[in-house]
Amino acid sequence: MNHQTQKELSGGEVSPLGASLKAEGVNFAIFSQYAGQVFLLLFDTIDSPATDTIKLNRSENIWHVFVKGIKAGQLYGYKVDGEYKPGEGKRFNPHKLLIDPYAKAISGKFKNQDDLIFSYDVNAEEKDMVMDQRDNTHVVPKSIVIDDAFDWQGDRSPDISMDQLIIYETHVKGFTAHSSSGVKHPGTYLGFIEKIPYLKKLGINAVELMPIHEFFIRNELLEKKLSDYWGYNSIGFFSPELSYSSQSHLGCQVGEFKTLVRELHKAGIEVILDVVYNHTGEGNHLGPTACFKGIDNPTYYALSQNPDQAQEQYRFYLNSTGCGNTVNVENPIAMNLVLDSLRYWVKVMHVDGFRFDLASILARVKGEFSHSSLFFETVSKDPILNKVKIIAEPWDLSTYQVGNFPPGWSEWNGKFRDTARRFLKGDGSQAGEMAKRLTGSADLYQGDGKKPYNSINFVTCHDGFTLRDLFSYNDKHNEANLEDNHDGSNENYSWNCGREGETQDVGVQHLRKQMIKNALCCLLFSSGTPMILFGDEVMRTQKGNNNAYCQDNEFSWLNWDNLKQHPDILDFCIKAIAFRKSCPILRRRRFFKGENTNASNIPDIAWFGRRLDPPHWERPLLKTICYQLAGHEAPSIVGEYHIFFVFNMNYRAAVVHLPHFEGLRWYRLVDTSQHPGEDFRSYDKRRLLRRQDRHYCAGRSITVLWGGS
Repeated sequence: MNHQTQKELSGGEVSPLGASLKAEGVNFAIFSQYAGQVFLLLFDTIDSPATDTIKLNRSENIWHVFVKGIKAGQLYGYKVDGEYKPGEGKRFNPHKLLIDPYAKAISGKFKNQDDLIFSYDVNAEEKDMVMDQRDNTHVVPKSIVIDDAFDWQGDRSPDISMDQLIIYETHVKGFTAHSSSGVKHPGTYLGFIEKIPYLKKLGINAVELMPIHEFFIRNELLEKKLSDYWGYNSIGFFSPELSYSSQSHLGCQVGEFKTLVRELHKAGIEVILDVVYNHTGEGNHLGPTACFKGIDNPTYYALSQNPDQAQEQYRFYLNSTGCGNTVNVENPIAMNLVLDSLRYWVKVMHVDGFRFDLASILARVKGEFSHSSLFFETVSKDPILNKVKIIAEPWDLSTYQVGNFPPGWSEWNGKFRDTARRFLKGDGSQAGEMAKRLTGSADLYQGDGKKPYNSINFVTCHDGFTLRDLFSYNDKHNEANLEDNHDGSNENYSWNCGREGETQDVGVQHLRKQMIKNALCCLLFSSGTPMILFGDEVMRTQKGNNNAYCQDNEFSWLNWDNLKQHPDILDFCIKAIAFRKSCPILRRRRFFKGENTNASNIPDIAWFGRRLDPPHWERPLLKTICYQLAGHEAPSIVGEYHIFFVFNMNYRAAVVHLPHFEGLRWYRLVDTSQHPGEDFRSYDKRRLLRRQDRHYCAGRSITVLWGGS
């Protein structure tokens, strides 16, 4: 490849990596330890040939150049020359255009045209061992030079403490893509903004956005007319997903995402990004070459050593993720890429935190999870990252680390999910375990100096059944994914309430709504940080599909007509969120002790059997949990108050005896077995119990009583 340019050049700087806009032009810098030559290609339009081919200078392992006179919006890409020896881990191919690992925007989606996105000859018998020498410049999306300037209008993070947080996990496109949303820009960052008033009404104060990094759509899904809807296939760690923008002009996704963040902040709602740094969309040894593979494969990926095959020792990839490859975060260059990306999203894009997909992979030392990994240490000491919310999905294909992440990290509590599901549907031997989950999972978090709010409690999330489907299906129904229903988990702890799928049976319909209300109570009245899956508050269904990762259609999108069809569940959810906010005792920063906390000689938490006797946790058939919380001062309430909870998941009704305190009377606030209007009464409309010594609790119901003067 020849150096060919009319542009005025200078040597450039090695830092920062990426394309850095200056007044006089743009500095380009890219890392590659094993490359022989690196060329920067500039383009006037997406489809036109390169106007300039510029050979970069090398300083150590950084390749760099300063190009004078170019501005924001400039299209560019790289070609990297070097050895093509997949057996040694080297996959350089000078015929393939590559996107910048630090690109802040990408011009389009990768499409497989004539197999040009592969660096190898797909028709060769030896597959990836044979280089494809066809040029693909004309079909590859281009990186875009971006100006970081933006009118933030004085934006500041709402800076909500973890104990106050109520998270709403949602999908940028799926939230408004349905025609019933009625927004001007459905399925986009701008469309999402139009629904912020709904989120305010609901009462949540943080959105956890499923991946919005630019992602790769696998060809095998496109051939089936499916898609990588969830987006867990990142290819650009600095670039917002293009398809969620208006696509009105090149790079508009950056400004539109910033606008979304700004407007959410104005509404007092924080933005948490679900980030996927454990693998990329380039797949395994037979996957495409879009970026990292062609720039420095051995640096960015963990390669599987095969000493028995000398010529293929580093041909294959470690697959700890189940997605074909694993990012080599033990390499400082790959780790710095992750850290630089995180800092960029905080400093430049103003996000408030991150949820790390398969986070245990990022904390590997010599291939094993380590509590004292360099990644953990670096994040904890970083002056930018240690101020934002850090949430782990604490497992991967080979390890389950719930409760084992260091202080400063919160975790998706998978044990809360599984226990809650089993207890709610009436499984035996779950009451004692459920008591631990209701009170912040001290058995998992207290010993490491963490707090109850470090437990991110959830019953449902994107990965699995929706709340409606959890109580409508005993089995998964993933036929639409065209994998013969083999994909998705078989262990869902679901219960169809007597009929599989949709039914006109009024009794089953009522029971399902009762179970949904039970789940909402279980989630929102527990110690810890609650996370609600979008649409659960209006009974969104995926028709029994528990792995809708490829369903970019009405199957997965939120149907806003559900607000009219199920206003009772929405109203119940709104009231439950408001109740949580009104009671500090439900948002404790410390674990319960079961000890007296004030002069009234009443413990902060007390557990009871149905007759005020001690609970027999060891009994397999114990399916009723009774406990009392003692609190002090709540909005509109002066002095001491008590909340008595009865979680009766037995199919039979239970008569529960109530504690007696001098001058205290019991009022009913919640009874999930009741019809709308009676199922959740506000504090000012609380109903005095006729009998103050005992209360009748319906089967499969949750009752909340308020004790006060």
